Amino acid sequence: MDIWIVSIILIVTVYFLVMEKISVDLTSIGIIVLLVVFRILTPKEAVMGFANPAVITIGAMFIVAKGMMRTGGVEFIGRQIIRLARGNYTIALTVVLFTVAVASAFINNTPIVILFIPVVMTLCCEYNLSPAKFLIPISYASILAGTCTLIGTSTNIIVSDLSFDYGFGALTMFELAYIGVPIAIIGIIFLIIASPRVLPSLANPVCHLKNSEHRQYLAELKIPMESSLIGQSSQDVFDNRYPGMETLELIRQSRIYYPARDKMAVSGDDILLVKVELNDLIEILHKEAVELPGSKKELMLGAQKDAPIIVELIISPHSTLRGQELLKTPLANDPDVNIIAVQRQRFHISEQQVHDVILRTGDLLLVWCRESKLKSIRTETDYLVIEDVYEELIHKRKAIWSVVNFIGMIGTATLGLADIMTCALTAAFLMIITGCLQMRVAYKSLQGDVLLLIAGTIALGAAMEKTGASQLYANMFINLFSGSSPVIVLGAIILLTSVSTHILSNNATAILLLPIAISTAIAIGVDPKPFIVGICFGASACFASPMGYQTNLMVYGPGGYRFVDYLKLGIPLNLLVIIGGTIFIPMIWPF
Repeated sequence: MDIWIVSIILIVTVYFLVMEKISVDLTSIGIIVLLVVFRILTPKEAVMGFANPAVITIGAMFIVAKGMMRTGGVEFIGRQIIRLARGNYTIALTVVLFTVAVASAFINNTPIVILFIPVVMTLCCEYNLSPAKFLIPISYASILAGTCTLIGTSTNIIVSDLSFDYGFGALTMFELAYIGVPIAIIGIIFLIIASPRVLPSLANPVCHLKNSEHRQYLAELKIPMESSLIGQSSQDVFDNRYPGMETLELIRQSRIYYPARDKMAVSGDDILLVKVELNDLIEILHKEAVELPGSKKELMLGAQKDAPIIVELIISPHSTLRGQELLKTPLANDPDVNIIAVQRQRFHISEQQVHDVILRTGDLLLVWCRESKLKSIRTETDYLVIEDVYEELIHKRKAIWSVVNFIGMIGTATLGLADIMTCALTAAFLMIITGCLQMRVAYKSLQGDVLLLIAGTIALGAAMEKTGASQLYANMFINLFSGSSPVIVLGAIILLTSVSTHILSNNATAILLLPIAISTAIAIGVDPKPFIVGICFGASACFASPMGYQTNLMVYGPGGYRFVDYLKLGIPLNLLVIIGGTIFIPMIWPF
C-alpha cells in the first residue's frame, strides 16, 4: 500500500513541477506534508533533507557566487572580452564561450549567464554583431562546463552527497573532469563551428538603449586641503579613471566656474559638481581624495552590525517636500542620513549646488544611512524607498578578498583538507566578514525555492527507498532491457535522465532517479559508480528546450529565439553527452 501512496505522490509531484500550477517551493512543502500525513516517513525523517550537506553546501555556494559577482572580479574578466574580440565574430565567440566555460566550472552558471548577457549585448552593439549568434551558445557552454567539477552545478553536489549516504562514496572535486572536460571542449568547438551556420542573424534591439541602463546622478565632491588632487586640471581631474564621468561646475568660495570654459586647477575646499554613474561615484568616495560636503563620516559599507547601506528615495506625488530646497528638508538635517547625490530625468536641474535643488515629484535622492535608520525612513510618506540600488553596487575594492576566499575554497576542497560543505561554509563566512557583501545581501542570494525543492525531493527519494518503490521501478526498468549488457543499461539510464531533466528540474531529476539507478546496478550485479556518474551527466544534458534549464530560458527573450533554434544545436549536444557518457564512463569507472 505504501508503494502505491508514494507512487501517487511522485506522479502528483511531477505533474505540479511540469505544469507549474503552484510554485516549486510550495510543491516541495506539500511533498513533506503528504509523506508525514500518510505516515510514510516520520516527521524527523521528512525534514532530514534540510540537514543534508548538499542543501547547506549549495546555500553557501549561492553566497560565495554572489560575493564574487558583487566585487566585480568576474565582471572585469567579462569586459575584457570586448577588447580581445576586436570586432571579429569567431574570436569573440571563442573567447566568450571559453571564458564562460571556465567560470561556470567553478561558479553556479546562472549568475555567469546573467553577467554575460549585457556583456554580449554591448559587444554586439559595438561591432554590429547579432546577439542571437552568441546567447544560446553561452547557455550551452555554461551547462557543459558545469559537469567538469564537483561544484560546477548544484546537481553534482547533490548526487555526490546522496552517493555517500548510499554507501558508495562522495565524488572528489575534479573526478568528473575525466569525462566532463573532453565533452565540454568538443561541445564548445561544435558550438563555434555550428552557431554561425544554424542560428538566426537578428538585429540587436537594445543598441540604442545601451547607455540607458546605467542611471547617472548629480553629486557634489569636496576637495580636502590635503587632497592629492590639488593642482590638477578641473576639467579632466577624473577623466582617465572614470571616462563616463562629467565635471559640470567648480564651486570656489560661492563662485561658480565651468571647467569646459574656465581653465583652472583644483584647490583645497573646492566643490566639484559632477554627473556620474552609481558604481563610479561609490568608488570615487572610497578611493579618491574627496569627501561629501557637510558629512564628517567616512562612507564604509561592510559586514558590521547595523552596517551602512545606500538606497534611493523617490519624491512621491503627494510629498510635502515638493517645492522645498533640499538643504531645508528634515532629511538633509537628519544626522543619521547623508545625502550623496540627486538624479532627475534628463538632468533638468538649474540650481548650482545639490543642496540648493528645489525638489520635484519623481526626483531621486541617493542617500547613505544605517540599516536601523532605514526602518524609520520607510514609515515616511514623503518619499518611497528603493532598496534595489544597493544590489547594483560593485565593491571593486573588495575584489582581492573575494578571489582569495574563492581560491582558498577550491584549494582546500581539492587537496582534501576539508569536505566541500565545510569549505563552502567557510568561504561564505569569509565573504561576509571581509565585507564582500552584507548579511542582508547574503540572505537575498539564497535561492529559497531551489533549496526547498532539493529538501522536498530528498524526502520523496527517501520514501521511495524506504517503501521499496525505487526497487520496484528499477525492476520494471531492467525488464525493458533484459539480456542487455551493462553498457546498454547505462546508456538507457543516461537517456532517461536527459529526457526527464527537460521536463523536471535537473536537481529533482537527479534526486528521484539516483536511487533507481543504484538499484538497477545492484540488480544486474555491477558497480553502481558508473550509474551515479551517468546521472550527473544525464541531469545536465538539457539542451533541446528553452524550458530544460533556467539559463536556456534566460537567453530566450534577449536573443529573440524560437523553440526550433534550441533543437538545432541542442539535439546534437544531447546526443554528444549521452553517447559520450555511455562509451567513456565505463572506461574511467569500470563496472
